[in-house]
Amino acid sequence: MARPRWLQFLINLGLEFWLPIPLIGLFFWLSTGLLTHQVLSYTYDPTAQIHADSKHQIQFSVSLAVMSIEAVIQRKQKLTEVKVYTADSLLKEMEFEFPVTEYAQIDAAIAQALELPITAIKQLIRYRIEN
Repeated sequence: MARPRWLQFLINLGLEFWLPIPLIGLFFWLSTGLLTHQVLSYTYDPTAQIHADSKHQIQFSVSLAVMSIEAVIQRKQKLTEVKVYTADSLLKEMEFEFPVTEYAQIDAAIAQALELPITAIKQLIRYRIEN
């Protein structure tokens, strides 16, 4: 069967391979456009919300495995620097500074900051006094 002349000319140029490429490109362009529209029009509704109090401080509760507490009492400045070491992989160390120098007040301040009982604080704390 003889092919028409124009078709034989296209075959000789190799256009039977190149002609479908714009159609394939158009297909991908339209399908990715629809997919992009679907993704970008999706409404984001977070289920976990962070609430801030009137002082604009974020309130959160974290249960930490406290390993040790070091308290450096500086009598001249009348303050105590506290370092809390945890077993958490993200939060290894926390630092606090309290304007108290008495042991009972330090224990109470740390217990309030960490939301732990004072008995647990007394078991973990180590004091160092600097003049």
